[in-house]
Amino acid sequence: MMKTRVSSTQIQRNLPSLFKSLNSSPSSYTSVTSSLNLTEKLDDHEQTIKKKSTTNESSSLSLEDGESLFSSVSSLQLARSLMNLQMASFKPTVDYEEASKTLQTMWDNGLKGILDYGLEDATDNMSCDRNLNEFLRTVESTKLLPPSSVSFACVKITAICPISLLKRVSDLLRWEHKHPSCRLQWKCDTLPVLSISSPFYHTLKRPEPLTPEEEQDLQKAHDRLIKLSQKCFDINLPLLVDAEYTSVQPAIDYLTYSTMINFNKDDNPIVYGTIQAYLKDAKDRTIQATDAAKRMGITIGLKLVRGAYLSSETELASSLGYASPIHKSIQDTHSCYNECASYMIDKVSSRSAAVLLATHNLESGQLAVAKAQALGITKGNTMLQFAQLKGMAEGLSFGLRNAGFLVSKYLAYGPVEMVIPFLLRRAEENRGLLSASAVDRQLMREELLRRLKGGNMGN
Repeated sequence: MMKTRVSSTQIQRNLPSLFKSLNSSPSSYTSVTSSLNLTEKLDDHEQTIKKKSTTNESSSLSLEDGESLFSSVSSLQLARSLMNLQMASFKPTVDYEEASKTLQTMWDNGLKGILDYGLEDATDNMSCDRNLNEFLRTVESTKLLPPSSVSFACVKITAICPISLLKRVSDLLRWEHKHPSCRLQWKCDTLPVLSISSPFYHTLKRPEPLTPEEEQDLQKAHDRLIKLSQKCFDINLPLLVDAEYTSVQPAIDYLTYSTMINFNKDDNPIVYGTIQAYLKDAKDRTIQATDAAKRMGITIGLKLVRGAYLSSETELASSLGYASPIHKSIQDTHSCYNECASYMIDKVSSRSAAVLLATHNLESGQLAVAKAQALGITKGNTMLQFAQLKGMAEGLSFGLRNAGFLVSKYLAYGPVEMVIPFLLRRAEENRGLLSASAVDRQLMREELLRRLKGGNMGN
């Protein structure tokens, strides 16, 4: 597929900004795939991917055979990914590495893309409305991309609701949970957002009720999320609502679950919330929300991650004289993640829930695959999907693909000043991964060497 440089006017019409990815070489400009060429020869592409999947598919998650893992990846792409992993093992590089590639190559290799537009921390209704329009344009633009090449759209509630209001609403939700006699008249039907193990130190005294203006602003925020969800519903593109700090997460979950009740009424859930497994209350909240959704006849959708605000969460709790809301060790976080994943896969088996397992951890991938196979979950089931960041855990991504599961790569894009904070958080979250990426690097080196010896470097 030929790549072309396009004008800023064309880009603004089709996508809010240039796509950027973790494994492109530095450049003074960004090159994007022409949207007019992306949908050509779809039947040929589907047959090619199907042939590759049939050839490489195994009954289990295998990460030992580099030839099978990277059979659909060109030697040039493999070399670039290897270089990026090598660079990423040094902390200064990963902290500033930009995201800069389109999802065309992912699609060619049988992977899907998750569009993550880096907008967050709106301060007023005007900026919220502006951000909503960008999210809507992103969703609309997926119509120009190859069918099924995009698996999810993303939104950060902090981009469509002023963060100060999210803090106010979260305070009131925490107070209501601790004091059931406190009634919030503005509250809509929702799922549980707090558990007995949740942190409550953010709200040490009774908060003032929302003012009439704040109630109106909250309704506007809810309307924005409903409008975006409706857009996703209309084109059958699920929407991931990202998690944030514990100071505002109750309000985010409240809005997410309230919207979910409107759109997740069958086996094709549109709205997905996010659970951060590094939090001590993660498993409790997962079970509570999932059980409540089942009682209401709602198919809950959840994205499961480890978490990206470790330093700030720990520092805030410590400054207030409280224990961190985060597990004491990385192993405890791994255990919580795997337990939540296992629980959600059980629910997928009974068709009462859907889950996106966003993980770079090899053990978590292997455990999830083994669980899914033990329960007889069919391959390609859209209710169970996996995701990794573009340019990271490539071996795991291709291994999962070869095992027959749906796999996506996160594609962070947007104005540099907005994307960098996202990348810095992902870098902090995945520093442990970078030290463990030797597995990926070794597999890639061995496969490149095999091709070199066999004279197949052109593949």
